[in-house]
Amino acid sequence: MKARLEQLLGTAFGLVFLGLAVVVTVETVARKLFNVSLQGADELGGYALAVGATLGFSIALLGRTHIRVDVIHDRLPVWLQGGLNWLSAVSLAALALLMAYLAWFVIQDTRAYKSVAQTPWATPLVIPQTVWLIGLIIFAAIALGSALQATRLLLRGRFQLLDRDYGPRSTKDEVDEELDDIRARDAARQEIVP
Repeated sequence: MKARLEQLLGTAFGLVFLGLAVVVTVETVARKLFNVSLQGADELGGYALAVGATLGFSIALLGRTHIRVDVIHDRLPVWLQGGLNWLSAVSLAALALLMAYLAWFVIQDTRAYKSVAQTPWATPLVIPQTVWLIGLIIFAAIALGSALQATRLLLRGRFQLLDRDYGPRSTKDEVDEELDDIRARDAARQEIVP
């Protein structure tokens, strides 16, 4: 389930920026060859960054790739590592919920004032902000689910499992993941080559 969700979010993330790359390419070629501008590539770029960031938050959480300062983490007792990992999961969930909550009020203000982008397109800002809010809600839901699971592990005293699932990734974890990826690519390449 986790891997499937990570793959789905990663695909959406990639499609957002692939679409942006196409728009920027067309804009650049049109300007250079025909002296014509689409008047909006920069606007779409801003929207893509906002939506892409929210998707990136979720992908990083699922892949345990958020940055954490772990200089002394491995030197602490297992129970303290577990407590810090739990605190990290709960803090991130609180931040994610706060961001989604505040984004809701941003959209309410946008709707009340009927705000539009100050660009030639005059895009009603409620449209990109709603997509942004959806990304924040997805992040908040994943973070809340992680915090609840971390709390369950903490209450059961499963500190090693808590560290494995919610602790900072070790260098060994990262190397093992890269080696698995290389093996998967080699296997895929060998299936293609007769």
